[in-house]
Amino acid sequence: MWLMMTPKNQQDIKQFTRHDLSVWLAEHNIKPYRADQILKWVYLRQLDDFSLMTDIHKSLRLTLNDHFIIQRLKKQKITISSDNTQKYLFQLDDGHHIESVLIPEKNHYTLCVSTQVGCAQGCLFCRTAQLGFIRNLRVDEIIGQVRDIVFEHNTTERKVSNIVFMGMGEPFANYNNLIKSLSIITDTDYGLKFSQRKVTVSTVGLVPQIKRFSADSMVNLAISLNAWDNNTRNYIMPINQAYPIEYLLKECQIHAVATKQRVTFEYILIKGLNDSENDAKNLAKLLHPIKCKLNLIPFNEHNGSHFLRPSNDTIEKFQTILLNKDFTVIVRKSKGLDINAACGQLAASLS
Repeated sequence: MWLMMTPKNQQDIKQFTRHDLSVWLAEHNIKPYRADQILKWVYLRQLDDFSLMTDIHKSLRLTLNDHFIIQRLKKQKITISSDNTQKYLFQLDDGHHIESVLIPEKNHYTLCVSTQVGCAQGCLFCRTAQLGFIRNLRVDEIIGQVRDIVFEHNTTERKVSNIVFMGMGEPFANYNNLIKSLSIITDTDYGLKFSQRKVTVSTVGLVPQIKRFSADSMVNLAISLNAWDNNTRNYIMPINQAYPIEYLLKECQIHAVATKQRVTFEYILIKGLNDSENDAKNLAKLLHPIKCKLNLIPFNEHNGSHFLRPSNDTIEKFQTILLNKDFTVIVRKSKGLDINAACGQLAASLS
């Protein structure tokens, strides 16, 4: 098995936010402003070698080389679907694997990023859940997905402009590393320069972390809801037993008011389970008090699940009911289905 070996006592510098690196430099009697120079090379110029950072004194370059590395993730495999969606299989330094998905839009790419190896949430509709939870990703592993894929596409006409944390794992279960990663991704001076408006974090509904989120980041919040009643949601999403719908939505309403942003509710339509006209009417009643928009996601069928996708007619009727109730509603077209890269299909398979 191939493993990336990190030299003893060296950390990947992508573990450090600008603040973290400034503190480290100050502790080593180096002027903290040097952090800005260093990170420009790492993120804006995409350099992997400290010795080539020409506006930094040689002694500092040697110090950095003694304490840090700048690694790229190992691309195990890139699979391209018939709609040009690209699924990246990355091997981590302990031999585990994660997947990231690059989705072509009309004028840009959206990158779907993972935050964990596997997932502990156990949602019945999700293939990643079948892996169970293995471990959280480090900051450099989260950032590496974005930095490396941006690097591959920075000379193409279509740029990577949107980031969604909807890949493998529950982002809020890796909260501290998520927040650090977001600060690097949205640092428009010395980080990866993504607009906060173009970054979205999706959660199954970890209420304590939602309480913290509005104070810690201003990127978009999405809730994987998938049912309007507790009985159905308890069945398909075990997290609902800890944080029932009424508690989740109360916190979402507080978040929307505090941030002045609409919350996105994602609703996976599953045949015969949550896709009836009555379900649509009750969903509209439930979400009416909250400043929000809805993404309807027809279930993406995969091995290991007995759920089925509803008919197009059922999907259209469901959307029409919500539109008539004055909701902003989008039916998300699933991309990458033929390579198991669509929502709920990621499993970091080597085959």
